Amino acid sequence: MLDAEKAGAASRLLVGHWDKGTRLDAIPQDLRPKTRIEGYAIQSHVMDRSAAPLFGWKIAATSLAGQRHINVDGPMAGRLIAEKAVEVGGTVSLVTSKMRVAEIEFAFRFGRPLPPRPAPYEIAEVMEAVASLHPAIEIPDSRYNDFCAVGAPQLIADNACANLFVIGEAVKDEWRDVNLAEHPVVGLISGKSQHNGSGVAVLGDPRVALTWIVNELSGLGTALEPGQLVITGTCVTPISVEAGDEVIGDLGRFGRVSVRFV
Repeated sequence: MLDAEKAGAASRLLVGHWDKGTRLDAIPQDLRPKTRIEGYAIQSHVMDRSAAPLFGWKIAATSLAGQRHINVDGPMAGRLIAEKAVEVGGTVSLVTSKMRVAEIEFAFRFGRPLPPRPAPYEIAEVMEAVASLHPAIEIPDSRYNDFCAVGAPQLIADNACANLFVIGEAVKDEWRDVNLAEHPVVGLISGKSQHNGSGVAVLGDPRVALTWIVNELSGLGTALEPGQLVITGTCVTPISVEAGDEVIGDLGRFGRVSVRFV
């Protein structure tokens, strides 16, 4: 089992590569996590580099195709760092990007806490704690040269490929009675291509994904806190981007969000 000192050292190594835009093949053996729990212990230290409170959480690998692509057997939770938020319509540099993709997602902001407990949370309980729904774009990235080869514990340690994200305005229309699994989601590269999907890509339903992360964190002794936001996974196949592209996430009645790449 990794002790706190080694978990912190592994995190500092990964965050150093994140800050510099460089990569490594794998975490050195003496610091390498062997289990998901050890991966999360390393990940927790990512907040040592942030001067702001935790912005929220992301879920990676919420589709079978995504899990197979990166060779994991289930979803993974990662932390959203406030300093990595991008304004709607903002600009993102691809100079140091490894993945070079954009993902269109549902985001949920919590209005009240969901503390850890022995019994699993049900979907209805989780949704009652949600204050608002938002359209979102995630721009993930990895600090590994081959993120498909390192396995779930190291991917979790590397913050589940968290990087940049864009959060749109809170949805004003009534959304709670809408079947989000069937709700159409469109990703557009302005003037170039259109990518269609729906909430069903996200563990079958974004609300199922949201409940999954609440219970994943509960099992780790971690609460979802009021004001924190969760992006629940991409509703479309990740969209490859290049410099000059503008990506628009269109959730129909639930609004739009956009970002430009240079």
